Amino acid sequence: MIVEHVDHRSVRSALELATRAPSIHNSQPWRWLLGPRSIHLYADLRRWLPVTDADGRDLAVSCGAALHHLTVALAATGLRCTVHRLPNPADGDHFAAVELRAGPVAAADLGTANAIVARRTDRRRYLDWEVPEAFVGELTDRAAEFGAVLRPVTGAARDRTVAALRAAARAQEDLPGYHTETTVWTGGRSGDDGVPAANLLRDADVSGDGTARWFSEGLIAQTDGGKDGALLMVLGTASDDTLSQLRAGEALSAVLLHATQLGLASCPLSQPLEVTSTRAMLRDDVLGGTLDPQLVLRVGWAPTGSPLPPTPRRALDDSLERMPQ
Repeated sequence: MIVEHVDHRSVRSALELATRAPSIHNSQPWRWLLGPRSIHLYADLRRWLPVTDADGRDLAVSCGAALHHLTVALAATGLRCTVHRLPNPADGDHFAAVELRAGPVAAADLGTANAIVARRTDRRRYLDWEVPEAFVGELTDRAAEFGAVLRPVTGAARDRTVAALRAAARAQEDLPGYHTETTVWTGGRSGDDGVPAANLLRDADVSGDGTARWFSEGLIAQTDGGKDGALLMVLGTASDDTLSQLRAGEALSAVLLHATQLGLASCPLSQPLEVTSTRAMLRDDVLGGTLDPQLVLRVGWAPTGSPLPPTPRRALDDSLERMPQ
């Protein structure tokens, strides 16, 4: 138990917010181990999607997003922390050890913590209003704080990015078990994980520009026609090891939360990174071979209408264990 100088109730509140992080198909592939003055983040391989995410890239990025959510939430509750990434070379599933210390937090940002609750993955077609250059600059700055590069892609680069998205979709169509795995994790009407029908498009083809992944049929109806006004951005890192993927997840979280604060809608697109050939397309044809792509991101202005509901989350105790005393 966290005792004396660190309030265990604050820790639990921070962990509750951390579990709101985005993850591949809302699989929530993480587990937490709570020590006397530390929190340890592990991959939960029971929630790994082996067909969609054969090399575990999506899992590492998802856990990186949860790690950043945790640090933001800890700061908001008045707890300082030090993060040690991949602290145990003998255990590749041990993604982070977070040391806790009580005391005032100079960088506490309640607005960012509030954005954790407000953020949604919005797969709808966005309005055709441009994202201001100042906003783009702020988002790229947030990514840079975690050693990542967020690069807007426009013109021919955007066309090549969309081509990579479509090629990845075609490649995954032929993967044995892909449709079964996707159906298991999407389109449900109840449950505490997966992407429910209320957050999915009824017809992905009308989302615009071929960026939407095939999922089970959803409940969101959009009229056909019209161009998707989303700005596409590619998140890249200098290398492509597990640490880079984890850091990319942290950068993703920082970008998504800041976009939410700016009033922007957002939607991470991992599909072209899950296929070797399309990952190479993004690296060579979009990023010029200078970066390893980790994710594509749609940002823009949400369509008018009803706000999207939050996606479900597992009870914290389902993913939390305590170290033996």
